[in-house]
Parts: sequence; structure tokens; C-alpha cells
Amino acid sequence: MGHWATHRGGRPRALRPTRVPDRSGEVTVHDASAVELSLWVGLPYLALGIFVVGHIWRWRYDQFGWTSRSTQLQEHRLLKWGSPVFHYATFAAIVGHVMGILIPESMTRALGISESVYRWFAAIAGAVAAVLVLIGIAILAWRRLFVPRVRATTALVDYVVLILLLVVVLDGTVVTIGDHLLGSGHHYRQTVAPWFRSLFVFQPDVAAISSATFTYQLHAVIAWPILMLWPFSRLVHAWSYPLWFLWRPYIVYRSKQAARPTEPGTSGRRWRKIGVRY
Repeated sequence: MGHWATHRGGRPRALRPTRVPDRSGEVTVHDASAVELSLWVGLPYLALGIFVVGHIWRWRYDQFGWTSRSTQLQEHRLLKWGSPVFHYATFAAIVGHVMGILIPESMTRALGISESVYRWFAAIAGAVAAVLVLIGIAILAWRRLFVPRVRATTALVDYVVLILLLVVVLDGTVVTIGDHLLGSGHHYRQTVAPWFRSLFVFQPDVAAISSATFTYQLHAVIAWPILMLWPFSRLVHAWSYPLWFLWRPYIVYRSKQAARPTEPGTSGRRWRKIGVRY
């Protein structure tokens, strides 16, 4: 659904109308507008292209800058709380997005997980992860904005990424808590998920994402600029996580208690007098 066709001469034709069955079973025809094509086709492919090419360029010409530019030496009390909360909660949120968007609904049903059970589990787990991400990003944002030594090492792209992350997390929290826990819940696995998967087979399902609610559409739109800025920000350190630390042997440190040298002549390696039996 929703793909381009060309004449034999290679000239592009207009996008064919997409026929989409609604919940009642009736088939409706969706004509994608220029704005919809820009948001749901052009922007995703542009972001993915910059994401891939930008990482290749960064690795090729800026390997020494491929780092999180840690500011632990400038301030560590807020960092030791905000960083673990943010990173672990973000990892949980990413796992939830993978399960909800990349895994089709038919697969979870084949595993014996009903849609109602899945939605309640996703809503509760997603709400917990969203709140923790908000707490973590609030601590890190406060630290970066109001600690002078940390603020001095912050680049403009870091502020832009921080604002985009805050907006996308706030929107995701509203969607998870307000729509799923407190509301009736939007069936995003029939709107957002098919559109996202269709991007990778080069047949963008514009009609599916166009039928999603505004909060879901906003969540999807804001995610693409984050991917664009990813290769040029400190987010690249996500690909350099030192997994080999898990198998590294322990480092032997010296004891804090100073070692006292033995008195001369009391150890096994002492001077011995010639001709004296021991």
C-alpha cells in the first residue's frame, strides 16, 4: 500500500490512492497530501540517511571525538543518581518500543498473549519507564544547566538534543498514562507500527500513520530529528558501550593500609653470617 509507480520511460506518476479497511470492514480511499508525504515518507528517509552517513563520517574523521565527553570530574553527586536512572529506564523504553512496533500483533497472539493482556502490561511497564526517564532527564538537565563547570563543556547540539528528548519523553508519558492507563487507548499496533515497518521495505503506509491520533503522530515526528542529530552529538557513545568489561579479569589494587617492611634479619631472605648454622 502507498507506493510510487513509474511509466516505462522512468517518469514518476502520482501516488496511487491507498485503500484501507476501517474497523467496520468498509474500505476507504486515502489520498496522501504533500504534507503527509513530507512527514511520513520524506522526513523518515532523510533522517535515516543522515543517521547512517553521519555515523560513517564521524567514525572516519572524528574517532577521538567519539565519546560521551564525560563531565564526572566537574560534578558527580547528581550524575551518580541521574545517569543510571536515565540510562536503565531508556533501555527499558527502547525494549518496549521494539516489542510494540517491530513485533507484529499476530506474533504475540501466536505466543498465546492476548491483546488485552499485552496492552495492560505495556501500559503499566511503559508508565513506570516513562516516569523514570523523566526523573533521570530532569536531574541531568538541571545538572547541565545550573552547574557552571558542566555548562561550560556543553555544546549547542547537546542543548538541542536535550530539548528534543524532553519533548518526546513528555509526549510519550502523556500517551502512555493519559491514553492507555486513564483513557480508552489508541490501537497503535494497527496504525504506527505498520507504517514504521513499511519504511524498511520501501512501501510507506501513509494511510496507517495518518489515522493515528495527534499525540502519536507528534511522538513519531520528533523522533526523526533526534536521529538526525545523533551522529553529531554525544549520543554516539551509545554504540561504544564496553561490553568486554563483563569478561575482563579483576584489577588488583594495592591495599589502603600501608605495608610495613620487615625488620632486617627477621624474614627468610635475611643476611646470613658465614660459618653460622641456622
